[in-house]
Amino acid sequence: MKHPSIIRSLALVILFAACHPSRKISSSIGPSEMNLRSHIQFLADDKLEGRRTGSEGERLAMEYIRAAFQKNGLAPKGDSGYYQAFEVYDGKVLGDSTWFYLNGHKLEAFRDFFPFAYSANQKIESTPSIAIQEADEPWFFDLKEILEENKNNTHFDLPDYIRKNAGKAKDRGAAAVILYNSSSIKDKLSFEAKDRTATAGIPVIYLSNEVAKQYLKDSTASLTVKLNVDLQEKRRTGHNVIGYLDNGAAETIVLGAHFDHLGKGEDGNSRHINNDPIIHNGADDNASGTAALLELSRTLKQTNLKGHNYLFIAFSGEELGLFGSKYFTEHPSIDLRTVDYMINMDMVGRLNDSSRVLTIGGYGTSPAWSKYIAREFYENSGGQKKNIPSLVIRIDSSGTGPSDHTSFYRKDIPVLFYFTGLHTDYHKPSDDADKINYAGERLVISHIIKLMESLDKEPKLVFTKTRETSSTGSRAFSVSMGIMPDYTYSGNGVRADGISDGKPAQKAGLKAGDIILQVGDFSISSMDNYMQALGKFVKGEKALVKFKRGEKMMEVTVEF
Repeated sequence: MKHPSIIRSLALVILFAACHPSRKISSSIGPSEMNLRSHIQFLADDKLEGRRTGSEGERLAMEYIRAAFQKNGLAPKGDSGYYQAFEVYDGKVLGDSTWFYLNGHKLEAFRDFFPFAYSANQKIESTPSIAIQEADEPWFFDLKEILEENKNNTHFDLPDYIRKNAGKAKDRGAAAVILYNSSSIKDKLSFEAKDRTATAGIPVIYLSNEVAKQYLKDSTASLTVKLNVDLQEKRRTGHNVIGYLDNGAAETIVLGAHFDHLGKGEDGNSRHINNDPIIHNGADDNASGTAALLELSRTLKQTNLKGHNYLFIAFSGEELGLFGSKYFTEHPSIDLRTVDYMINMDMVGRLNDSSRVLTIGGYGTSPAWSKYIAREFYENSGGQKKNIPSLVIRIDSSGTGPSDHTSFYRKDIPVLFYFTGLHTDYHKPSDDADKINYAGERLVISHIIKLMESLDKEPKLVFTKTRETSSTGSRAFSVSMGIMPDYTYSGNGVRADGISDGKPAQKAGLKAGDIILQVGDFSISSMDNYMQALGKFVKGEKALVKFKRGEKMMEVTVEF
């Protein structure tokens, strides 16, 4: 976390004081549009810079949420007061002591050269010949021939080829591998910060075409090489904010919403076409769900619903792959066996006034949901139903999906996922507070409260498994393995957090917890090259999949 200047700190303190939950908050019983507006306008303000996990904006948001929980009478239930810290692996970065000199000329990192993420941290000073591969000297490789040989081979994976051959070169005595491309074929190689391939044991470096033309055109020449590779792991800390309403009940309801968003698009998950950094305020995604969480914490404190305790969790790290909710379910601050059910609110601020459709996921995670969730919701008015339903309920049976309820479903807890639908501002800088339907969001909260009223005196819900939705990002593929990747896993390969029923992975015998290391000829070191590998196959093809189960290496044949 960067330390802001004194002036910036003072400005943020003034801003925080002006927008503190103690200001302009209604104390009336029931969800308040005025409160929702106040919460969302603060959380989606430019001064929070998109609430990226681990950022100063996240800190301001979590302090705001903590103050609201405290004002609403919730007890702290994190590891440190209301907060629960977790670590996010952010890939590798070049340390300041990385440098490369050729014949005394200093090359510029990322313009003239870059080390691959699996390069060894090592210092080398040598005078190798370009054409001769001597032991304990750097070896030079031109990619021209292999690219031309495979220009029509759709299964050829150049990064994987380089990884494997760097290992072979090391075994034959190379002190380093220095690659360049003299062909006209674009190799599309770049520094992959989140490549988790085990270290090659030697530096593996790519030189730009311009540098190669200047220094490597005479293959009989010798060069003076001085290089030092200093790759470091980059990590940041996110925080969940957790408050508890203890009614002395045997069971607890978990209410959750993620409060993080995309920052300025630094993590590559923005849908903004321009690559320039720009603040993504995330008013609907998910300041809306966070505001609903805060209103529920205030409202439930004032009601006579005492049949359960209530645990309110504002998650961070959702946009990176459910980091916060997964961490909580692995390090819970209450006994998860006492949890009756979990309700997740993600993007509940854009109810369409014409269709009035509210989607509720997780419908199949307990038989009780079909009894208590009607297809239409009428808000009571003087004890009479209105002629037109306030909400039209669309259900989705699956307990999994790209939001935080998935982490609780994986612990065999019944879940519901409230969602008012996608829109053109999703993951774009245009998702701003002035586009929120505050009256519609109040209706969504009213539905949640009505549901909890119906279940207040009921016995603990029965959990049932549902179909699983697999997700491998926004790219479309002709094939799918049918795994739910564990995005929090920072080791080599891709770990399956879950396996979809009836999909190739399940049919081949893969299980949750297996770590996929190779698909066909393609080594898997990260989510990126896992997705790239899937893009090489078509429906009906078979591939040998190598994976690790516990400490045992295994392999199966998967038919796509």
